[in-house]
Amino acid sequence: MHFIKHLFLFTNNNFKQLQRKWLTLPLLLLFPIILISLIAVIAVSIVSPEEQKPIYVGLVDLDKSKETEIVLDMIDESSQLGNYIQIRQLTKKQATEQIENQLSAYVTFPEGFTESLYNGNQVTLTITGNPNRRTESYVVKELIDSIARHIRASQANILTINYYAKQLFINDETRQDMLFNQFTNFLVYTVGKDKIIDEEKITNNATNSPVYYYGLSGWFSIVTIWLLAFYSFFTKDEEYRLMDRMRLYGVTQIRQVFAKILSTFIVTCICAGLTLLVFTNLIEISLSGEDYLRIAIIISLYNILFLFGLAILETVISGQKVRLLAQSLFTFLSLLVSGAIIPTLYFPLYVQALLPYSFSSESFHWLQEVIINGRFYADYVPLVLLTTASALLLMGLSVWKERVNP
Repeated sequence: MHFIKHLFLFTNNNFKQLQRKWLTLPLLLLFPIILISLIAVIAVSIVSPEEQKPIYVGLVDLDKSKETEIVLDMIDESSQLGNYIQIRQLTKKQATEQIENQLSAYVTFPEGFTESLYNGNQVTLTITGNPNRRTESYVVKELIDSIARHIRASQANILTINYYAKQLFINDETRQDMLFNQFTNFLVYTVGKDKIIDEEKITNNATNSPVYYYGLSGWFSIVTIWLLAFYSFFTKDEEYRLMDRMRLYGVTQIRQVFAKILSTFIVTCICAGLTLLVFTNLIEISLSGEDYLRIAIIISLYNILFLFGLAILETVISGQKVRLLAQSLFTFLSLLVSGAIIPTLYFPLYVQALLPYSFSSESFHWLQEVIINGRFYADYVPLVLLTTASALLLMGLSVWKERVNP
C-alpha cells in the first residue's frame, strides 16, 4: 500500500516538474524528429532503386502447332519474369521492323519444330539480338537457354514413350495424343516447379519498401530517443542527506525509479501514439483497429523493457556522467541491434542467430510484420518473458544496493 502511495506521489511530482519547464518541452520533442527525419530522407534517397525500363522480347512462331502455341502462351503469361522482361508474340515481319527500336531481341520457333521434337532431331531456337542493346540481348539468351534445356529434357521422355508406343502397335492418332500430353505435363511441371522457389524468397524491406521501412525506423528511433530524454529529464541527483532522510520515512530508491519509469512511459506513449497517426497518414498506410492494438502492445512492451534497462544502469552506476554515457551507449546499441539503423539482413549469420534474444530486435521485427508486411498476428511471448526477467533483475539489484549502501 505504501509502495503505491509513494509511486503516485513521485509520479505526480515528476509531472509537476514537467509542467514547470514547459518552455523546453517543444525543443525536447522536436529535436529527435528533425534529426531522424533528415537522416531518413538521406537514407531513402540513397537506397531507393532507380526505375529500370523493361526488356521487350519478341516471340515468332513459324511452326504454328499446338505445342508451340502452348510454349508461347506459358512464356507470355509466366509470372517468373516479373515486370523486368515483357514478352510479345509477333509475326516475322513485325519482329524485323521492331528489332531496331523497341525490341532487345526476338526468338524464332522454326518450321518443323514439333516434328523434330517428336522424332529425336536436334531442336534449335534462333535468337536475333539488337546490336545496340548487347547486354539485354545476352539476358534474353540466358533465358532462352534455360527454356531450351527444359525442352530437351522433355524430348528425352517423349522419345522413350514414342518408341514403346510404336512397339505396341498403337495407332498414330492415339500415339500423338500421348506425346502431346507428355509434352504438356512436363512443361506445366517445369514452370510450376520454379514458382515454388519464388515463394521462399527472402525479402528486404529496406530495398523493397524503403519509404515504409525507413519511415518506421525513424519513428522507432524517435520513440527510443524520447525514452532516454524524458528519463534523464526526470532524473535528479539527490544529496546524500536528503536520500538518508527519505530512507528514514521508508522511501527506497526503487520506488523513485519506478515512478520515473511510469512517468516516462506515459509521456512517451502519448507522443508515440500521436506521431504514429501522423506517420501512417503521411505514407498512406491503411491499418485496422486490431493492427493499432498490436502496435500499441508491442511498443508498450518495448518501452517498458528499454526503461528497465536504463533503470538497471542507474542502479549499478552511481556517477552521473558515467551513467549518462552508459545509457547513451545502451540506446545506440539497442537501435543498432534492432535493425532500425542497419537492416539485420546485412548482419553476420552468427549475429542474426542471437537477435531473437534482443528485445529491440524482436520489437522492431514485429512492427515490420504488422505495419509493412500486413501480418494479422504478433508473438508477444518473448517480450513478456524479457519484461518479467528485467523487472526481477532490477528489483534484485535495487535490494542488493540498498543493503550494500544503507
